[in-house]
This record gives sequence, C-alpha cells and structure tokens, in this order.
Amino acid sequence: MSLLEKAFGKGSILLNQTAADWQQAVRLAGRGLEASGCTTTQYADAMIATILELGPYSVIAPGLAMPHARPDESVLHTGMSLVTLAKPVDFGSTNDPVRVVFALAARDHDKHLELLSEFAGKASDPDFVNSLLSCPTEAQIRTLIH
Repeated sequence: MSLLEKAFGKGSILLNQTAADWQQAVRLAGRGLEASGCTTTQYADAMIATILELGPYSVIAPGLAMPHARPDESVLHTGMSLVTLAKPVDFGSTNDPVRVVFALAARDHDKHLELLSEFAGKASDPDFVNSLLSCPTEAQIRTLIH
C-alpha cells in the first residue's frame, strides 16, 4: 500500500461542504486532518498563517488547492484530507476559483516530499478535479485517489 493510500484516514474526506472564503475552506481541510488523528487544531491555523505569509502558493492547479504548513508539534502523524466545496472560493490565485482542497500534514521533510510526489502523479491529470467533483461518495473518491 502506497503512502498516498494510507494518507486518508477515517474522517479525512468531507464532500460537498460550504465555505464562505478560503480560510473556512482551509479550516474544513484542517478538520479532516484532525478527525483522522493526523493533527491538532493548531495545524489549520498554521496552514492559514503560511498562506497569509506566502500568498496563494497552495492553489496548484485550476480549481485545486493543497494547503500545508511546516512539520511541527501540531502534526501527530503524516496524512491528508480532502474537501470538495459546493460553491467555489477564491484564494487570490490565477487558478481560482477552488472547488477541491487537499490538505497535507507531514511529520518530516522526507515524508512531505514523498507524499507530494505521489499526489502530483494523480493531480497532473487535467481532469482530476472534475473527476473528484463527480464522485458522490467517499468510497468513489477513495477508488479514484488510489
């Protein structure tokens, strides 16, 4: 089983959510990380602070954001969460609006790069976001990701 397959624990996938802005979207993704036991509540704050400091770097493709922060004590173990949004939000990026948010939490730099590399293989498909949005169930999302 790949690191990407292991990354999405129970409670980490939230479908058809509502967010008023990008901060709420990131908090929802943080909630998924927390629910799966990957992080504490402070990690969502760290992801938001990173975006405020560096800009909308996390919007990596049209409609797709991948917020993350540096490994720290709020990361309990490496994992990811996924949020699909009922209505898109703007992050201030040329790839706005965003409808899919994947959050990444890694315990160390090597795991961070390994998980990013596996994810990039999936996300490089230009139809990836639309495929995710067309999946009505968590089981279908998991099949698509794996």
